[in-house]
Amino acid sequence: MTVRIVPPEVADAEALADLHLDVWEEAYADLMPASVFAERRARRAERVASWSGIIANGSSDNLLAWAPDDRLLGFSSTGSGRDADHALPPLEVMALYVRASSSGTGLGHALLDAAIGDSPAYLWVLDGNARAIRFYERHGFAFDGTTKREDVGLERRMVRA
Repeated sequence: MTVRIVPPEVADAEALADLHLDVWEEAYADLMPASVFAERRARRAERVASWSGIIANGSSDNLLAWAPDDRLLGFSSTGSGRDADHALPPLEVMALYVRASSSGTGLGHALLDAAIGDSPAYLWVLDGNARAIRFYERHGFAFDGTTKREDVGLERRMVRA
């Protein structure tokens, strides 16, 4: 399957918000209570508006992966690191998700490569998300021992120098 990886347009905000809701449920179903997903879906209109603003003002670099039949299969968001730790690489992978149906196809690799190539970067991964941890380890990321507690659970920082 040939996938198009392109920057989003504001008109893509609704599809991106829906994808983001879907992939969260697919990725975190065993790690979070169902109430988290229900709350996120109840705020769908806010999420569409938020993505519209993010895309319009370019506050992060985003890429969308489209199937030939125009189904949105995945996305990545990267940008200047939000952590104040100056020892970290300046680039942060803020999000990288693909639909479960595209898992294992190389789409995640293609999105990560298009987003950051071989650049040093860091990211946060939800503790217990074994699939994501293995994926990032295969791409040279390693835990640096830093954690933070978020509403959805414990996140662990991974860095690629």
